[in-house]
Amino acid sequence: MMMFMHMRKNLVYFSNNNYLSICKSDVSFSLLFLQFFSACREKHPVTALTLSELLLHKHHFCPEAASQVVSALTRLKSPEKYDSILSFLKESGFSNTQLEKILKCRPRLLLANPEKVIKPKIKIFQDLGFSANDIADIITNDPDIMYRSLTNRVIPSLSVLNVLLGSSVEMAKVLKISGCFLKYDIGKTMAPNVEYLKRCGIPVEHISWLIYNFPRSLCCKPENMVRFVDKIDEMGISRSSKMFIHAIRVLGSMTNETWEQKLKAFEDLGFSKDDIAAAFRKAPQVFITSEGKMKKLKDVLVATGKYDVLCIINYPTSLMCSVEKRYKPRIEVVGVLESKRLIEDWPSYLDLFKMTDEKFFKKYVGPYLNEVGDLWSSFGCKR
Repeated sequence: MMMFMHMRKNLVYFSNNNYLSICKSDVSFSLLFLQFFSACREKHPVTALTLSELLLHKHHFCPEAASQVVSALTRLKSPEKYDSILSFLKESGFSNTQLEKILKCRPRLLLANPEKVIKPKIKIFQDLGFSANDIADIITNDPDIMYRSLTNRVIPSLSVLNVLLGSSVEMAKVLKISGCFLKYDIGKTMAPNVEYLKRCGIPVEHISWLIYNFPRSLCCKPENMVRFVDKIDEMGISRSSKMFIHAIRVLGSMTNETWEQKLKAFEDLGFSKDDIAAAFRKAPQVFITSEGKMKKLKDVLVATGKYDVLCIINYPTSLMCSVEKRYKPRIEVVGVLESKRLIEDWPSYLDLFKMTDEKFFKKYVGPYLNEVGDLWSSFGCKR
């Protein structure tokens, strides 16, 4: 306190007198200020600077990641706390790159209580037989795991997965793909949905494929799953066909209202109800195509005068190809060939959308490379 009063006296003096005379007559002012600053820093050592130094020099964060973490933390704690959390995570198998990724996304993890929030989550994975690398990968992909309730979400969900998949190795595979398993109450969604699909006669290997590749499709409400199965049955897809599982994925990705809008979009394109059902049986994933893309493809094809909407109806999977990267470059190149009278007939629609770039090049471009080589290359297409 005496130090502060003495400094204040000097500051008042400084404000009422010439700066140069002060520096000459009282050089101890700067030393006094530095002593005061050092005392404050010793008493309150946590600053953005000390956290930045810790991240950069001890834990070897890149400058960008360190800066992002520091700027996001407005409530600072002791460097020892940060150091203990980072050191524990490293000892648990996390790499520097993984820690940077986690803290850039969730910097407030450094403020968490390690005994209540962090260590119990790591331990439950360890107790179930997960490897250190698997634990680090899973949490890096979904840092929010650290904030979910251990008793109400993490443990129950892991228990359900253990019953469904049978081992920590298989559990790790799906958790690396998606964190949704620990986000939703899969005991009330996935477990009953899987059991229902089994009762419906869906092959177990098809259900497993859905778990590993599109797990969110199984995290819907059980009443929605019943509705999906009924709708797919109406469309005429066999339950033993793998298309049945693809259909569940498609229906699970949209609301009932969106589905109705999608059906209308197909009707507007020129599909009859029978055409729509046939397309759904053949390739349910086609129904993920946006209305905008459907209209754009129709316009591009019709503008050629060589193709029409019937081409799309006969080959609905053609809707899955890129208009910009597949149709437009090929149509433009073939148009040039026709204008130069190098070809008499355009490619069939099947060739237009289904051929790989290499095959299309060999059949339609290679023989006339001098005429269209530069144009073909400008599209980024391979020979």
